[in-house]
Amino acid sequence: MKICRFIHIGKSLNNKRKTIYLSPPHLNGKEINFIKDAINSNWIAPLGPHVDQFENEMAEYIGINYATALSSGTAALHLALNVIGVKSDDYVFCSDLTFVATVNAIKYLDAKPIFIDSEESSWNMCPKSLEKAFKKYHPKAIIVSDIYGQSADYNSISEICNNYQVPIIEDAAESLGAEYNDRKCGSFGDMSILSFNGNKIITTSGGGMLLSNNQDYITKAKKLATQSKEEAIHYQHTQIGYNYRMSNILAALGRAQLKSLNNYVDKRRSIFEYYYNNLKDINDITFMPEIKDGKSSRWLSVILLKEKTYDDIGKPIKVFEKEGIETRPIWKPMHLQPIFFGTPLYHNLLNPLSKDLFDHGLCLPSGSSLTNNDMDKIIDILIKEINGNN
Repeated sequence: MKICRFIHIGKSLNNKRKTIYLSPPHLNGKEINFIKDAINSNWIAPLGPHVDQFENEMAEYIGINYATALSSGTAALHLALNVIGVKSDDYVFCSDLTFVATVNAIKYLDAKPIFIDSEESSWNMCPKSLEKAFKKYHPKAIIVSDIYGQSADYNSISEICNNYQVPIIEDAAESLGAEYNDRKCGSFGDMSILSFNGNKIITTSGGGMLLSNNQDYITKAKKLATQSKEEAIHYQHTQIGYNYRMSNILAALGRAQLKSLNNYVDKRRSIFEYYYNNLKDINDITFMPEIKDGKSSRWLSVILLKEKTYDDIGKPIKVFEKEGIETRPIWKPMHLQPIFFGTPLYHNLLNPLSKDLFDHGLCLPSGSSLTNNDMDKIIDILIKEINGNN
């Protein structure tokens, strides 16, 4: 009986061990007041004053004229492609190194993705590879993903797309708070999208936003997002629409989170610097670079283990997991995903850079609530694993 009790207590203590997540939500304490206001006003259903204010405040922060708050970043991508007029069998260029939602939105419209490789200075879309793809295809649109808190090279990409008169959709789901040439990420596309998923730098639990300086684009997107209801006293619909709007409660949460965004960016950048200063002298480790004239939000701190293969990297990930620490490989390139086998990939090097990054990349915990003690533990484990536990 005593033995059973001892085991039970041991399990309870183990379950209470602090888990260090990759990028958990970080509440600032203001959220409850905003949410209470939404509840007390009885605006809890989709739309409401907090939605309007969240759109205005985020548009002002990004430096864009118009915005619409939505149920997810994926919904924003889907609407952006729809508004541009992407249809079945149209080509859409997109980043190869990205999260699958980017490509799923293209497939929702039965369009054809063409993957563009990464470039070394930012790990985002390679302008030279993009130029090669334009020699063969004329896409309806291009989706550029700003990964891990870093802007793409929009000076070069915008010039190429302007020459071919193809609109850019900026997938800034991972780069809110980042900058390039003193402009915020989310301001470079003809349309841009944000995500407020639970692992993003600020969160609305689940949600996203579509932004543009083109008022007509946002007007059309809002109509599509509300089941394409026509202006009539009855429910009348002349095109297929979607249920994509954000609720007033989630927008209230987003407004509170937005007040801490700059602080969260500063903290994540300091986390990256702490990792860098403690690991830079280890020969096997290199860090994700910061693009020239850019300021990464360092949504995630990402390293390359140059002497390790993808299979090797799985070993420290399992060790971290046993210690209650969440880490993961970087995004698996889209051209390697089974559902997209056979999709063309354009790259400028002998081998795709996106695959090389995937083979050697590791994402470290980067949440803005991370402590120095947390990072010291992570660094110690990583060094031991690199040195073979010697």
